[in-house]
This record gives sequence, structure tokens and C-alpha cells, in this order.
Amino acid sequence: MPDLDEEGGWLLTLDGTPQSYVDLADPGHLEFEYTQRLGHFADTLAAEGQGLAVLHLGGGALTLPRYLAATRPGSRQRVAEADGPLVELIREVLPWPEPDITVTVGDAREVLATTAPASLDLVIADVFQGSRTPAHLTSTEFVQQAAAVLRPGGSYAANLADSAPLDFARAQAATVRAVFAHSCLIAEPSVLRGRRYGNLLLIGSQAPLPVEPLARRLAGDPFPARLVEGAELRRLIGAAVPVGDAQARRSPPPPAGAFSIG
Repeated sequence: MPDLDEEGGWLLTLDGTPQSYVDLADPGHLEFEYTQRLGHFADTLAAEGQGLAVLHLGGGALTLPRYLAATRPGSRQRVAEADGPLVELIREVLPWPEPDITVTVGDAREVLATTAPASLDLVIADVFQGSRTPAHLTSTEFVQQAAAVLRPGGSYAANLADSAPLDFARAQAATVRAVFAHSCLIAEPSVLRGRRYGNLLLIGSQAPLPVEPLARRLAGDPFPARLVEGAELRRLIGAAVPVGDAQARRSPPPPAGAFSIG
């Protein structure tokens, strides 16, 4: 259930895991570090204020869609959320701007399959069942489906969580790299070193990514994150190989007492 905190924002917690934070008075406010990083990436994709066509796989309380509606008016956004009762609760308590944002109740991969080819600027995959990413949203076939709905120059961004030895994150990085010509991984240094559980953001595109402006934004955050690409990303991936549907597994559970947000 969403809870109103002392700052006046709404915190959505599901199965004991914090999922979303929304400030209705300021949709440009991104509370969680991983949403800040997604916001930074979206900020670098086009000229300031330019609208984007976006598919959000995983809705939560619609933090990122609200952010983009505020910072890029005219953006065409669709959200896929499998939890119908959650959608109705959010509609009642935290209504979103319509028709700027449309919400479809359904499985993320099934909604992706109904999306027109080459129609989107950005696909964001941020799907958690409790604190774990479902297996069918971790495979090469799934990432290929996401790539197919992107316009030339469009980007795919996936939020996931892992801890030492980062086996899941390495395999996911290999999977994204197998589909896209350009890719990068973003996380706090302590997560990359395997010192703690946390979020990692994987990004892929067939066009060069805005790594320099993005890295500058990440470095200026209260909890700075590192951007890993090129040879450094290949070293991080190591011997990990892309994951197909037949081998796909859920992301690992968080250790006891850990947040699923980074």
C-alpha cells in the first residue's frame, strides 16, 4: 500500500520492498537513486523539452512517466503493469495526467509484442515481482523484441538488482551487448565491486550513446554512480554469455535486510 511520508510524498511498498516514490506537487522530484539515473539518461536523449515516445514495462506508481510528462511535455507514453488492483489503487490515490500517459494492465512481454515496430524512442524495463525480475524479461529474445520496437537511434534501458559475485548482472550485460551495437552499465562503485546489493542500469542502442554528458550527470549526484562501457564493460562481463529463453532465471533475491532500490 502507498504510505504518505513526512515530506508529503507517497511511498509505494509491495511485499515489504520499496517500489516507487511520488511527489504530486513536484513530478520532477526523483527520490530513489536508480530513478535519478533513469531520469538523467532520458534527459540526455534529445533536446531539452522535446517529446519522446516511450514504453514503460513495469508501472509502480508511475514515477518516471510523471517525470517525463513534466520535463518533456507532449511525450507519448504507455505503461504496462501486470498488477491490475495496483493500477486501480494508483488511479484512485495518485491519478496520473491523461491522455499524456496511458496504462495497460498486462504482462510486460505480451504488451511489448503488441507494440508497432520502429515506433518508440525509449523502452524502459523496470519490472519486479516483489524484489526480483521475472525470468521471461531477462532473455536475448526479450531484448530483441525491445530492440524491434525502437526507432533508429532509440534506446533500451533495464533496471535490475544484484550483489557479489554479480553473475546475474554480468549475464544481463552480455545479453544486452549481444543485441545492441552500443551498451553501457551504470551502478554505484560499491555495487560494481560486489560490496553490497544494489541496482544496476543497463542501456543499449544501435546508435552511439550519450556517455559523456550522462557520466557528468551521474558524477554530480549525492550518491555518484559510475558508467562502464567499451573495454571496461567487456572485462566486467568476462566469461558470461547471453541468456536465452531456455536458460533464463529470475534475478537473485536480496540479502536479508537489503532494499531492492540502490
